Amino acid sequence: MKKTLSLFTLFFTATIAFAQDVNKLITTKEVLRVETFLAADELRGRRPGTPEIDKAADYIANEFKNSRLKYFDGLESYKQIFTNIRTKFLSANATIDAEKIDEANVIAITTDSLIKINESSNFKKVVIGNTENLLQRAEAIINAKSNQVVLVNSFFVNDFKKLRRYKRDGTKTDFSVVFVLTNKAADKYEMEIKHKITAFNFSNVVAVLPGKSRKNEMVVFSGHYDHLGVGKPNAAGDSIYNGANDDAAGTTAVIMLANYFAKLKNNERTLVFVAFTAEETGGFGSQYFSKQLDPEKVVAMFNLEMIGTESKWGKNSAYITGYEKSDFGRILQNNLTGSAFKFEPDPYPSENLFYRSDNATLAALGVPAHTISTSKMDSEPTYHKQTDDIASININNMTEIIKAIALSSKTIISGKDTPTRVEKK
Repeated sequence: MKKTLSLFTLFFTATIAFAQDVNKLITTKEVLRVETFLAADELRGRRPGTPEIDKAADYIANEFKNSRLKYFDGLESYKQIFTNIRTKFLSANATIDAEKIDEANVIAITTDSLIKINESSNFKKVVIGNTENLLQRAEAIINAKSNQVVLVNSFFVNDFKKLRRYKRDGTKTDFSVVFVLTNKAADKYEMEIKHKITAFNFSNVVAVLPGKSRKNEMVVFSGHYDHLGVGKPNAAGDSIYNGANDDAAGTTAVIMLANYFAKLKNNERTLVFVAFTAEETGGFGSQYFSKQLDPEKVVAMFNLEMIGTESKWGKNSAYITGYEKSDFGRILQNNLTGSAFKFEPDPYPSENLFYRSDNATLAALGVPAHTISTSKMDSEPTYHKQTDDIASININNMTEIIKAIALSSKTIISGKDTPTRVEKK
């Protein structure tokens, strides 16, 4: 009994010390300082490809430097630079079995500025019949990553344009897929399809706190620092989409957590802190980052998205997307036993949020990668609006959420708990 009491006392004392550290190191003053900069009008909405988002990246990198974090995986700075390709359709001139094809009935998934092919070209011919699921079959064809001409039955005349959702933006690819709406056999064809290709250099901002006994096992803390930029003025004359909640709030949390764990220096597993770019324009930052990792070495991912407002349950609460897909949420809640904070399952299952944020790529590879959020997706008044500015943020509540994430993650970063894997998609 004395031994049990001593162990309890030791655990209780360690827990109190942990909580005291979090209150000293994660403060409303610091949260407000970082959030105010990232959501400032000066950054003009942090749209990828602008000088303003570069200022945001420099600021985040400097915060990581001040926390004395390491560079990620051979990088020579905190910036993980990659090239993003944007394609814009210009024209299509196609003839199939002596019939001229309307260019509206030609869609090319490509990163080439010019596709010029005929029946003798190195393109496999594929047919999508009227009894198939058009979009599912099209996705499978694109995922084969080979040159193909796809003849889509005219039965799909109303749905054909939906294939444009697979527009090939992102990294450069070495294959093209051409969809044509036709009932022709295409024994003979000639096609010339032109796109305008624009390349942009984008930057994730990444830092590492090496682990001790389990340095080959990684825990990722992430948020995206880009937003929508500048648009048409609203009724109040405001044209800047500041993105204070979406997702300067999540990025602020990543910076706070990086500093917190760097000060504690008690992580057995390696911690990776990353601010993603280009989430709003297709999730390209997280997709690129995920390809630089061995997913089997990633134990968990805490993706922080829109935590600056109260959840539907009020203060001291947040939800976890994909709660039922692993025991990640249960572990976090167990670590908050005795506190007022509560993690809830995602209350908006119809929104498919688990695969709509930067956790999606790693989650699809089996990582227990979950997003933590408070956004009321059925009624958030500032979502993707110019009113998503610093005035809309509840700094006190946001600070408590960041503290709860810090405390709830302790057994994962220590190696005591390992969340179950998510089913691969």
